[in-house]
Amino acid sequence: MTDLSKYRNIGIFAHVDAGKTTTTERILKLTGKIHKTGEVHDGAATTDFMEQEAERGITIQSAATTCFWKDHRMNIIDTPGHVDFTVEVYRSLKVLDGGVGVFCGSGGVEPQSETNWRYANESEVARLIFVNKLDRMGADFFRVVDQVKNVLGANPMVMTLPIGREDDFVGVVDVLSQKAYVWDDTGLPENYEIVDIPADMVEDAAAYREELIEMAVEQDEDLMMAYMDGEEPSLEDIKRCIRKGTRDMSFFPTYCGSAFKNKGVQLVLDAVVDYLPSPTEVDPQPLTDSETGEPTGEVATVSADEPLRALAFKIMDDRFGALTFIRIYSGVMEKGMTILNSATGKTERIGRMVEMHADERNEISRAQAGDIIAVVGMKNVQTGHTLCDVKHECTLEPMIFPEPVISIAVSPKDKGGSEKMGIAIGKMVAEDPSFQVETDEDSGETILKGMGELHLDIKVDILKRTYGVDLIVGQPQVAYRETITTPVEDSYTHKKQSGGSGQFGKIDYRIKPGEPGTGFTFTSTVVGGNVPKEFWPAVEKGFASMMEQGVLAGFPVLDVEVELFDGGFHAVDSSAVAFEIAAKGAFRQSIPKAGPQLIEPIMKVDVFTPEDHVGDVIGDLNRRRGMIKDQEAGATGVRIKADVPLSEMFGYIGHLRTMTSGRGQFSMEFSHYMPCPMNVAEEVIAEVKAREAAK
Repeated sequence: MTDLSKYRNIGIFAHVDAGKTTTTERILKLTGKIHKTGEVHDGAATTDFMEQEAERGITIQSAATTCFWKDHRMNIIDTPGHVDFTVEVYRSLKVLDGGVGVFCGSGGVEPQSETNWRYANESEVARLIFVNKLDRMGADFFRVVDQVKNVLGANPMVMTLPIGREDDFVGVVDVLSQKAYVWDDTGLPENYEIVDIPADMVEDAAAYREELIEMAVEQDEDLMMAYMDGEEPSLEDIKRCIRKGTRDMSFFPTYCGSAFKNKGVQLVLDAVVDYLPSPTEVDPQPLTDSETGEPTGEVATVSADEPLRALAFKIMDDRFGALTFIRIYSGVMEKGMTILNSATGKTERIGRMVEMHADERNEISRAQAGDIIAVVGMKNVQTGHTLCDVKHECTLEPMIFPEPVISIAVSPKDKGGSEKMGIAIGKMVAEDPSFQVETDEDSGETILKGMGELHLDIKVDILKRTYGVDLIVGQPQVAYRETITTPVEDSYTHKKQSGGSGQFGKIDYRIKPGEPGTGFTFTSTVVGGNVPKEFWPAVEKGFASMMEQGVLAGFPVLDVEVELFDGGFHAVDSSAVAFEIAAKGAFRQSIPKAGPQLIEPIMKVDVFTPEDHVGDVIGDLNRRRGMIKDQEAGATGVRIKADVPLSEMFGYIGHLRTMTSGRGQFSMEFSHYMPCPMNVAEEVIAEVKAREAAK
């Protein structure tokens, strides 16, 4: 049996361009050199990846690679950095036990790193920090450490200090052992010497060591008391405290280096082994009720002796067929065994199981708790499905995916393309849950929905290049929603009499605006049985089904609370159907009285611009109805944060590049819904009506 304490399931995540892939690549190279297991061809991982990146924007071929360091097995997941693909990061974090956040030494804490950091906090994943690219112009380790404190509100524990900066960056000081690691100019990772700390750094190194020990001993009261009495804890004790604090996210051990120049990566690998938790040390995944989604109070204990519980977290199509990536939380999975998919209630047989080693695959016949593996050719499994023992049905906490905010209408250029398009889109939706597709019933058009312009651009590009489907692409459409602004109290009676039993249902209800982000909530306060309890769900169902289409322009209705407080029923003629019809009629009658209003998606926009263009960029964001939230000057330019309606952001990258002579960058993600100004709402409603009329 494998010793689970020697497992590390880690992810590497960062902003675009902070050097994740290079870091992952160097780790593979270092670990491969030591073990001579499979030659990780120099740079193969990177070029593979970059070609994909150049071709398709962002597809990551190997979701997981496995390597060994100091007798420990590491399953590493490389995650993309671009904001339209945060779903990838989110689902990877879901199945990891620890992570390495990579920050660029000159860029510092960038917008995407903030989002990823927030996801990791929500998933309660312990992390190390690696400040990379210290050989770059403008790199400043200590500035990035301050940003981690101020921007992320996190507590960095400085473990290494850089020796020299920019071109003169030669190595790092290990604060704990008070030794310097200095690399020579060959660029080979193993060519380093351990020497004494440079004389001009001795004082700093000692001060950082004291700070490190003070932070560490806070994890153990006895050690803390002894330390206050002047007794220095042993190295073992300090490491044990750092491990505990890292696991509890009290602080984040912070390292520095340059992955590209092969400096400082070994210390990060040592830290993964020393400080990041093994699968048995993280809180086990909660099990949920398959009907309600509420936690049952049970957990998937990480052990090979428990019944099988596993989560499918990513599906990828490649030349060998569909690959389903699975994290096994408990029990054992063997080739040929039959498992139950608790989401569909169907059983499936496990065919080929593979382990990923960089770009090779090793066939395996069994895997167990703690493993991350891929299964070839599963039929009905989707992202987020739980796979479990046939006799012990259970559901792991599911993944929550963000709702798409932008859609485009597409149609194939030639007649024969539509079937091909259907099959291809089906595969793509299975791979990426934040990409959705629907058919407009009136016009028969196919509507693709996604997280942003880039996301949909890449999907259209994949359809063209990978599946050979040429598309005609319509204008992007914004996912507007409707809501109400004033409370209404009203009554509605549904009666129908026609030979035999009739239909009767009377409801008295209040409709009022809900808190933003709540969607639709229904409560019943009927007392005395005027509307019998068994009809309440029918009333709720009637209202809920009407929320799909609002009264202004047919957009879904959000943030509405309905309270059923009285009504009437007939002993013979009342039925669930009658009350459902009453609720639908009530919606049509009352929503127009409740001050209906169009609301639009607001994006959190983060723009980076050189200093001399700040005025232009801010003026332009204001013209786009943007609210400037914050601006901060960095080493190479200014970062402006703003909230801007999505409808004003189409094609923004072109404008930004023109304004900043090609040097500006931006990223955006969905933030919240806000009421549209009257003039915008009128235009949108008129446009929808014109489209309806044209059909």
